[in-house]
Amino acid sequence: MAAGDVEDRKTRQDIVLGRWAVSCAPSRCFNLLLLPAQTECNSAGLTGWKAYVPPVLSGTPQLGVSQKRPTNIGVKIAAAQITSTPSDLDGNLRKVRDFASRAKESGAELIVFPEMIDTGYSMPAIQKHATSWNEGAMPRLQEMAKQLSLAIIAGVSDRDGARIYNSQAFIDAAGNILAKYRKTHLVTAAPLDERPVFAPGDRFMSCKFNNFNLGLTICYDLRFPEVTRALTLEHGANVFINSSAWPFPRLEHLRILALTRAIENQSYLIVANRVGTDDGVTFCGTSAIIDPYGVIVAAASADREELIQGEISEEVITSVRKRMAVFDHRRTDLYR
Repeated sequence: MAAGDVEDRKTRQDIVLGRWAVSCAPSRCFNLLLLPAQTECNSAGLTGWKAYVPPVLSGTPQLGVSQKRPTNIGVKIAAAQITSTPSDLDGNLRKVRDFASRAKESGAELIVFPEMIDTGYSMPAIQKHATSWNEGAMPRLQEMAKQLSLAIIAGVSDRDGARIYNSQAFIDAAGNILAKYRKTHLVTAAPLDERPVFAPGDRFMSCKFNNFNLGLTICYDLRFPEVTRALTLEHGANVFINSSAWPFPRLEHLRILALTRAIENQSYLIVANRVGTDDGVTFCGTSAIIDPYGVIVAAASADREELIQGEISEEVITSVRKRMAVFDHRRTDLYR
């Protein structure tokens, strides 16, 4: 059996995540690190991707419990679920460094942060404090990445003349900016309205990371299947990164859309979402690392700052794409 192949009934386990039953290979469900305190994933309260393991599976690997790692694994990555305080750049970057340092200590090679970590997700604060990438947060994030020898992906403000973009940066472990993505789909749906503040980006963006091709996305982009499909077909992406400030009223949409984008494109998806409240908008956390089968490798709560981590593996991508060759079966003659 190919590693990561959860179709084999002999090794499959069903873990119920909230309302969603997901087949979870034992070798792929591990390494959920919660900050600042270790918390059971199935505790009462707001838990995001809440895990429930039926009694018949007692003693088997569970989300939220570190397990012995498989011998053939890929690259360890982390996603930071944090709050950001509007207009407090120094405080926000101190928190970013704290989470990045913890990720590095745990062996991660890449950490993903949510949307607008420098200014907070506050339109007045963004209009006042957004900066060009030659100043503000970016030089400090570059220095942070270099000092820690850790690649960083983060959502940040991006002022270009009279325009402000909602952007995402990929900084390598040497501190170099390798990619900039400007959010292409601006949300206008209560309680959010970005169009009066941001200009939309005009292109999709991917970047190489080790042997993977990362497709960059921001929050609302998840609602548009064209984005991830274009990144897959035209850019060769096999890992999607989503920096998000997703609001609580649409928490279930985030879960469903994240799973769908991973499964339909047979790719990993890492979503790092906000928690906390800015300008009356409360964010729903629920950050996750999802593999190409739709298995939840690691997941966070809906209401706490946490760091989650897991491995991404070329072997898993190859396995699912070989078993179900959806890209070979596409009917491009019928698509318009």
